[in-house]
Amino acid sequence: MIIAVDFDGTIVKHKYPSIGKEIPFAIKTLKLLQEKGHQIILWTYRSGKELEDAIQFCKKKGLTFHAVNSNSEDEEYDNSYSRKIYADVYIDDRNLLGIPEWGKIYELIKEKNDKMKTHK
Repeated sequence: MIIAVDFDGTIVKHKYPSIGKEIPFAIKTLKLLQEKGHQIILWTYRSGKELEDAIQFCKKKGLTFHAVNSNSEDEEYDNSYSRKIYADVYIDDRNLLGIPEWGKIYELIKEKNDKMKTHK
């Protein structure tokens, strides 16, 4: 699956433009999802130095992304078209019902992935 994940309020507590404390189990869960073969895309409002800071924060904790604000690592951001990216799942604290704990997120993604496999 392709999983797009927000940074502020989702991986770390809100402190933009600074970087807040990591939300418990966020990076651990994302790394586990990668180990299971899922592609993780960082999907964030951040740009420039603030974006680079977020990428480096995750990298220092062992989390690298398939792509950042795009569907491909080879695709550079171009403001002449929409930044909306394709994903099977979007993880964002601004969801209508908020964001569940990361353990619940893992279980929901596992269930969705299992259903997708049985429908193929």
